[in-house]
Amino acid sequence: MAGESELAESGLIGVEVAYALPERQTLLRLKVPVGTTAEQAVQRSGLLERYPELDLSASKLGVFAKVVPPQRELREGDRVEIYRPLLADPKAVRQKRAEEGKKLKKGGG
Repeated sequence: MAGESELAESGLIGVEVAYALPERQTLLRLKVPVGTTAEQAVQRSGLLERYPELDLSASKLGVFAKVVPPQRELREGDRVEIYRPLLADPKAVRQKRAEEGKKLKKGGG
C-alpha cells in the first residue's frame, strides 16, 4: 500500500467507513479524493447498496466516536462511523428499571 505522503501527493487520502449491526460489523478501507466529506465517503463505500435498510438521512455520522456533520471534510486516516437510531431512550429505560426496583423493595412485585 502506498505511504501517506504518496497518497496525499496523488490527491487521495486513506479513510475507513464503519457500520455495525448487533450481529456483525463492516469496516471498509477506501482511497478518496482530498476534500471528500463524511457523507460522500459513505456513499462511495457501497454500504448503502449492501444494507438497503440503511437510511443515511435518519442516521448520524461520526469520526472516531464523535458526531460530525455529514459535510465535514475528511483527513487522512479518519474513520467514518454510521450510527443507527436508538430503539429506546436510555433515560426512559433507566427510569423504568428504577420504578420496577422500588416496587420489588415494597413487596409489590
